[in-house]
Amino acid sequence: MTHERETAGEATTLRPRARLIDVATAAGVSPKTVSRVINDETGVLPPTRERVLRAVRELGFVPDRSARELKRRDADTIGILIDAISDPFFAAFVSVVEELAVAEGLSVIFASTGYDAARESAQLERLTGHRLAGLIVAPVAVAASTLAALRTRFPVACIDRVRSGIDAVVIDDFGAAVEATAALIAHGHRRVAFMGEDVPYPTVSDRLAGYRSALAAAGLPFDPSLVVTHERFGRGEAAEASRLLERDDAPTALLCATSLAAIGTVRAIRARGLRMPALISFGDFTLAEVLDPGITFVDHDPRLLATAAFSLLRERAERPDEGPARIVVPTRLVPRGSGEVAPAGRPVAVAFAESERRNGFGRGFAPDAILSRRSESASSATLPAVLVEPAAALVATALTLVHPEPGGDAAVPAAAPIGAL
Repeated sequence: MTHERETAGEATTLRPRARLIDVATAAGVSPKTVSRVINDETGVLPPTRERVLRAVRELGFVPDRSARELKRRDADTIGILIDAISDPFFAAFVSVVEELAVAEGLSVIFASTGYDAARESAQLERLTGHRLAGLIVAPVAVAASTLAALRTRFPVACIDRVRSGIDAVVIDDFGAAVEATAALIAHGHRRVAFMGEDVPYPTVSDRLAGYRSALAAAGLPFDPSLVVTHERFGRGEAAEASRLLERDDAPTALLCATSLAAIGTVRAIRARGLRMPALISFGDFTLAEVLDPGITFVDHDPRLLATAAFSLLRERAERPDEGPARIVVPTRLVPRGSGEVAPAGRPVAVAFAESERRNGFGRGFAPDAILSRRSESASSATLPAVLVEPAAALVATALTLVHPEPGGDAAVPAAAPIGAL
């Protein structure tokens, strides 16, 4: 409505306060695009942004601060962007975050990237279109700068992988792989294969590095033909595991770098009617404990990671200027039988005695340094001490070799700056 008044013989017209819809109409864009521009969000092309800003200046538009504060108070949703809900680890992770969120009166929405950068970008755009109280991301290709821009709107935490300047919750992939591989070697295995997914982030590559470091610590050569990696570990790719076990120089033990790789590998072994080799899975999966033998696994507990990530979001909501921090969640090796299988025809006791003779266990090693950081390790609680000692010694030695992180930090709960990463 236009209001007019007469002053000293001349008419003055007072313009009504410009609304967001008025700016959108003048700029020829949607109200959502205007909102993104005035909130300095990403996802708007430079020419469009300039057109909106020009309309803002011409109309004298001033954002309604009370409405913006109300919008912030109404933010009651946690967004989660993960690799795939079919991954047992991430399925459990989302479930725990949802439990914690519901307890605080918050809801959860999630999306998956399918390990694809383009899909990740689209899903991130969809998630951040909601009123979020926080965002948890398992990054594939998203840049640190993109997450930093989102961080100005709500707390952001990375899970499983890091981005410079962003809060993160991770595990020590390298150290855990060293421990798992060393355990297999300590059971007398000299040919240990590595089964993993070829994914565009360092999680699996750090585990491969840990595997190689444990071999080096035991004086065993690295054989590239014993490394099987695929973009996805489906039925066809997992069949390669059975072909590997049918070779004349077949490995007697397998380290599966993901639970999906373990599922595919076990399925292929069963389908071919092969004898189950020693096998350790990086991560648990449904019914793994009821197989014969049960599947030994590296427990990077999704409940711990979910709790830590959710706590980081809530803390950052209260103290947005603090951080970034990295929380390293501890892992443990859980024996169920498959990881403790000795090489065919060799009793466990003989295998360990031979392992000690060849690798010089007990001469200057410090296994307590490693075992103490996994105080709840089921391996030390279940196996006789004489069987645990060689594995611990290998771990202690391997962690002094080439570690992907400076200083080889132990995998214990901790918060540390990651801005330099």
